[in-house]
Amino acid sequence: MISGDYRFLAQDRVTFGVPAALAVADSVTRLGKHRVLIVTSKTLNRGTDVVDAIAKQLGNTCVGVYDECVTGIPRESILRLLKAARELDPDLIVTVGGGTAMDSVKIMLVMLAHNVTSIDEFSNYHIRVDENGNRIVPTVQDPPLRQIIVPTTFSAAEFSCLGGATDPSRQVRDIYTGRHIGGQEVVLDPAMTRHTPDWLWLSTGIRAVDHAVETVCSRKPQPFTDATCLHALDMLSSALVRSAEDPQDLDARQACQLGAWLASTGLGRIEWGASHGVGHQLGAVAAIPHGHTSCVMLPSVLRWNQSVNANQQTKVARAMGRSDGDAAQAVGDLIANVNQPGTLRAVGVKREHFKATANGAMQNFMVRSNPRSIESPEQVLEILDLAW
Repeated sequence: MISGDYRFLAQDRVTFGVPAALAVADSVTRLGKHRVLIVTSKTLNRGTDVVDAIAKQLGNTCVGVYDECVTGIPRESILRLLKAARELDPDLIVTVGGGTAMDSVKIMLVMLAHNVTSIDEFSNYHIRVDENGNRIVPTVQDPPLRQIIVPTTFSAAEFSCLGGATDPSRQVRDIYTGRHIGGQEVVLDPAMTRHTPDWLWLSTGIRAVDHAVETVCSRKPQPFTDATCLHALDMLSSALVRSAEDPQDLDARQACQLGAWLASTGLGRIEWGASHGVGHQLGAVAAIPHGHTSCVMLPSVLRWNQSVNANQQTKVARAMGRSDGDAAQAVGDLIANVNQPGTLRAVGVKREHFKATANGAMQNFMVRSNPRSIESPEQVLEILDLAW
């Protein structure tokens, strides 16, 4: 018999098909909150009206807008957000944007719960691995407040209790977790995504595909997540292409959002592999956006793993409309069909980045839980060569 457990998120509600400003205001009233801090990006706050629409709907309940989140999420940026949160003293955060804003808030909540005041203290709270690849997960106290999330990309950070931040001194992206640091509620409004650049929208759509594929192809898969993720792959394979062909098609955008939701059911609960783990290090070493890391790594990781999970890869290929079992080709074709880069060279990675990426990857727990065991940096280099 198979055995295992599935840990549901501490998440109360997902709202879709309702304008974000109205849905957020309803949640704030229902939750009985009175001091709301909006956390977002400069681009959304200063270049569009979407954040202002939410702030106006909240009225005096909104105590401020913080838009200084930094791509890559260096530890220093978390300290700045932490300082702002302490000064404004909110009882709820509304996060609007992609993974950068969401992860910034998640990690800030960890540090707020532990009264952290310095960068050095961050090292006490991130997940690490021992020399045998076993995870060491610190105990994290519950934060004093939660967040509502309005996503504008497919990072799926809205559906996880994991957050990543970069330690520039080590060139490593560390992962943090806590049961109540994720979204208490999520609002999926496709109209909020119209300002997302096409490359970001579509590349993070491939990251949603990556979430589903690495869940199905995990060394410890589960029937529940197989069901949700295989349906997600069917939805995303069609909806992403439709969205690429007509960026104004809100039905296609909503189908993408719903597919990404289904694809996220394994996030933080099913063991993923090297596509995500090596991708984290490409972000830390070469500043490659996470959507693009999935585009350039997933097909090669599938090929490298094929000898140990061919049956699972056949399920992936079938869900994506391919009958020959070639999951790597199915993913590669979708990447090409939505006009995203498919090689490391195409996103600006240089061979001189390989060594630091491979060495850092060995500290990543997703790399160490890859279906085909990775025991040395040399094996990571093999995968990077395939993706070159």
